[in-house]
Parts: sequence; structure tokens; C-alpha cells
Amino acid sequence: MDRNARTLAQFDGSAEEAESILLETASTYEHKLWKVNRREIFKCSSRSYFLRIHGRMATYGLLLQLAELIHDTAQPPSKSSG
Repeated sequence: MDRNARTLAQFDGSAEEAESILLETASTYEHKLWKVNRREIFKCSSRSYFLRIHGRMATYGLLLQLAELIHDTAQPPSKSSG
């Protein structure tokens, strides 16, 4: 079973835009399947969905969640004037 976390999309926008993109991603993501026969989307919250996708030979369950980047060591801290 694949239990790795991965980034499916990165974007800048409002919380509402992020929630909309999350649902769109759940509605279109195919994981490792060549053809999706059935897709079930369970809403856990406005920021997370459980996605179950069925193919001919396999079924995958994935938890899709929004995450906000709050710190990145590759980016210098912003200096506030004052």
C-alpha cells in the first residue's frame, strides 16, 4: 500500500479558491489508474476530501488535504520596516 505524501498542485489564491481547486483535483485525479471506472468523493471538511477511485484491476483510497506554506528555509525572512 502506498502511504507517501505528495504535492498534487501548488498555487496562490484565496481560501475559497483553494477549496474550489481541491474539489476540482478530487474530481479529476486518476492516481495510477489508466482508466477510472468509478470515483467516490467523501467530504471530511472544506479543506479535506477522501477520494476512492476504482479501476478495472485496483481500487485506491487517498486523503486530499489543503496545506498552507507558512515557512520555507529557501526563502529569506521578510523584513518589516519600523
